[in-house]
Amino acid sequence: MSQPPAWPRLRSLGLVPRLGVACLMVVIIGGVAASMRHLWNHYQNRDETPGLTLDDIRSAYRGLTTTSSLLASLQSGHPETLKPESRAALVAWITGPRLAEDYDNLDLGEKAPAEIIAANCVSCHSRKADAQKAGAARAIPLDYWDDIRPRAVSRKINPVDPKILVASTHAHALSMATVGLVVCGLLLMTAWPRPLIGLLIGLVGVGLLGDIGSWWLAAYGEAFVYVIVGAGAAYNGSLVLGAVLVFVDVLLPRR
Repeated sequence: MSQPPAWPRLRSLGLVPRLGVACLMVVIIGGVAASMRHLWNHYQNRDETPGLTLDDIRSAYRGLTTTSSLLASLQSGHPETLKPESRAALVAWITGPRLAEDYDNLDLGEKAPAEIIAANCVSCHSRKADAQKAGAARAIPLDYWDDIRPRAVSRKINPVDPKILVASTHAHALSMATVGLVVCGLLLMTAWPRPLIGLLIGLVGVGLLGDIGSWWLAAYGEAFVYVIVGAGAAYNGSLVLGAVLVFVDVLLPRR
């Protein structure tokens, strides 16, 4: 019984095609890096705070509702020395519709949120506060409106529109699967150990399915938000490693 034909080896190719494959791998690695940067730029401020966090991903695919940190502190009894009427005034302001307008409203006099915060909070929550007295509170300044606004806002962020999710799936599923097939096919033409190649091919396929599939399933379960992160990392990491192995293989001399 005849044996099936073996996969051709990249190292058996001529100089020009090997150079072409090496250049393609550089482009793919650069494309993954660019996509990671795009991911950062596109999602990093969805939760209205700088930096890419799990809340940014959660808000995109599942939606996000958070209580303002200032309101949570007031409801927990902080600061302990705050008078009940002042605490009630701040809570009413934060939960009301005139957050920016009433912050330093002169008509409110001493009941204006700016006055209450200045009298009861800024002694510790200030860039100018004594480090030994203020402790960790000094790292959460409340000197100005720009400091207070992000801590006073409660957020409700809706997930992306299903029509946008369909368009994104259409674009990414086909292109990412095609790139994965190219890298996996070229890996099979290298001389690297078969178990390593098999593992990378498995991670590429499972990672891509888990990533894109969880875009749709995240609305039904919090766990799928973590699958998006983990599966996306598995796909991109194994794809880049596979491209690197192909790149190295075509540069090695023929056996």
